[in-house]
Amino acid sequence: MKMRINKLLDRALIPDNGGELLFYQRNEDYTIEVVGIPGELMTTAHHGSEDALAEMALKKVKNSAEASVVIGGLGMGFTLATVLRLVGEKGKVVVAELVPQVVEWNKGPMGAFAGYPVNDPRTIVHVGDVLELIRSGHGKYDAILLDTDNGPEGLTRSSNDRLYSHRGLRSAYDVLKPGGVLAVWSTHPHDPFTRKLGMAGFRVEEKKVFAHRDKGTKHHLWFATRP
Repeated sequence: MKMRINKLLDRALIPDNGGELLFYQRNEDYTIEVVGIPGELMTTAHHGSEDALAEMALKKVKNSAEASVVIGGLGMGFTLATVLRLVGEKGKVVVAELVPQVVEWNKGPMGAFAGYPVNDPRTIVHVGDVLELIRSGHGKYDAILLDTDNGPEGLTRSSNDRLYSHRGLRSAYDVLKPGGVLAVWSTHPHDPFTRKLGMAGFRVEEKKVFAHRDKGTKHHLWFATRP
């Protein structure tokens, strides 16, 4: 009989009074939770929609094997791992993660689930706000993938509203190459956000995908293309 493990491994404050993350080992899997919010923010057991975010976005990018990609939110590394698999050796991937401890957790045993993508030589880790990274204007990108919080209606950081505001979306639009894609992950659809994407100048497509292996909960993805 296997021993059941339910162990709090670490905790981390989210900047700007965004709350506190709890990092657990639950049997053979790991979870990240937010103090005061029921359920898991993310888990190594389910990452189908994170994989789909990267796969569907890169399919829309011309010459994806040499794509330059920004990822907002490292999480458990699954989106990053999928992007690295698709962009090839000439690809460039910058991942912005606000909480330094999350980067460290990805370097520990949890990182094995995604194959330690933070250690890939093509990966550049930016510890900070993805919107600040986007606005820094270093080059043009083929794709921007946002998997921050729970989507446009974030639960943990009110400052995420800046990222999903008209001004934030226009910042993303400005640094995307023509034909570039802004892909956004969410737990649920949000019609006002769909309209915001259109008002920012994007052509918008929405998809629902399973969280895990073609069953159970579905998550919502937006793919907004700069014409």
